[in-house]
Amino acid sequence: MINAPPTDDHVLVEAQVRDYGFSPAQQDEIWRRWREGQSFSLMGRALGAPMHHVRRFLYQSGGVRQDPQQRSTRHLTGGEREEISRGIAAGESARQLARRLGRLPSTVSREIARNGGRERYRAASADAAAYARGRRPKQAKLAQQPALRALVEAKLALCRSPEQIAGWLRRQFPGDVSMQVSHEAIYLSLYEPRRRQAIDRSLTQRLRSARPMRRPKIARRPTGRGVIRGMVSISTRPVEVEDRKVPGHWEGDLVMGTRPSAVATLVERTTRYTAIVALPDGIKAEQVAPHLTRSLLGIPPQVRRTLTWDRGREMAEHQAITAETGMPIYLCKPRSPWQRGTNENTNRLLRQYLPKGADLRTFSQADLDAIAHELNHRPRKVHGYRTPAEVYADILNSGDALTA
Repeated sequence: MINAPPTDDHVLVEAQVRDYGFSPAQQDEIWRRWREGQSFSLMGRALGAPMHHVRRFLYQSGGVRQDPQQRSTRHLTGGEREEISRGIAAGESARQLARRLGRLPSTVSREIARNGGRERYRAASADAAAYARGRRPKQAKLAQQPALRALVEAKLALCRSPEQIAGWLRRQFPGDVSMQVSHEAIYLSLYEPRRRQAIDRSLTQRLRSARPMRRPKIARRPTGRGVIRGMVSISTRPVEVEDRKVPGHWEGDLVMGTRPSAVATLVERTTRYTAIVALPDGIKAEQVAPHLTRSLLGIPPQVRRTLTWDRGREMAEHQAITAETGMPIYLCKPRSPWQRGTNENTNRLLRQYLPKGADLRTFSQADLDAIAHELNHRPRKVHGYRTPAEVYADILNSGDALTA
């Protein structure tokens, strides 16, 4: 840790971080447990502290740990700067000073030059200036570039992810680095407290998670569902489905709200084109089948090949759906949602619009179509930041969907 006197600006930054009664060792333990994905209540019980203290401690940092500023061993120390100051007073050259300190002559020469030259060099002020230069984070790029900030905020307001925004900016301004920013810089500007002046922090509500702070990735334990008669296992699905070269293979599942409300989602594997189906009658198999069948029949025949679904009881009428649509339905293995990963990822995106605590029966089919339209017109990294709607339209227009 650097012991040089901090500047006033440094004091203001450090004052933002409260310890809430946690010792340095306890703070390290909180961060360790946070990275492991433990809940606030579990961390509170382990530390013998109120849960809300843990939550507030993490919330103030946006879920991003602020490591203390440290001085690299490669840099000059305060003691070495004192030696330089005394050597200058004694009339020593930069080369002589460097030889005595075991440093390169260029290192000593630059140190003297950047701090007023031989006549004005002072060790204390030089060390304080070095501390200030080493401060992190520097002023965020979004704070320095108002035009870039306005563009990023506008895209966030449209529910674009930081990665989509960063990719779009590279495509839109290929030769202008001043109008480009990384997705991590956008996230840090939203979450990291020392950067919050760089962007409107309320825009975290427009992210898919809508969380006010970053969370570690946690592996969720999947749950199994009941056995379905006459089911066709995913292991018998055509091999052509795997490489996504042939369009027309879909994945689907239910997105649940407050029970028994739900909607059905359909995602085309090649284009990631999404359709959302209202289920106003309920989630039982006989209630789902008519609405799902109607939606599948609305898909152009050339891109209506197969459907892969989770092993849910709502698919008990899968044989009737296949008979009506001509689409064989393949069911995943138990506790294996990753076998229809495209749909899983899409359903996570939809949680931004269809929260778990909402009664999804209040969403009309027109409402769901509008949500699907917005999702289908988001640029995707997998498509070189083209939209699923563009790729889907190209396939329908080119006739590629007819090739098996």
